[in-house]
Amino acid sequence: MSGSKVAALVAGIVVIVCVMFIVGLLLIKAVWAWTVPDLFPGAVQQGLVAGSISWATAAKVALFIAIMSGSMFRNFRYHNEKTGIHIGEKV
Repeated sequence: MSGSKVAALVAGIVVIVCVMFIVGLLLIKAVWAWTVPDLFPGAVQQGLVAGSISWATAAKVALFIAIMSGSMFRNFRYHNEKTGIHIGEKV
């Protein structure tokens, strides 16, 4: 596989990961603010649970979810003879 194909593949993966991370942040922040006060109104009122979270906390939660879901794909394999792209070991 040529260097330009590898660079394009890496750039595409980086863009996809960045977009997914931003969408994840937005979803986590919105879902938290939407569901937690409804599920735990007493705890939010007493200050035991945050009714809304900061962007930094949403980023930490998104990173945690990404690591946990990424561990499910440890043995991911992709082989395409036509394009010459091989990720992981051949079966």
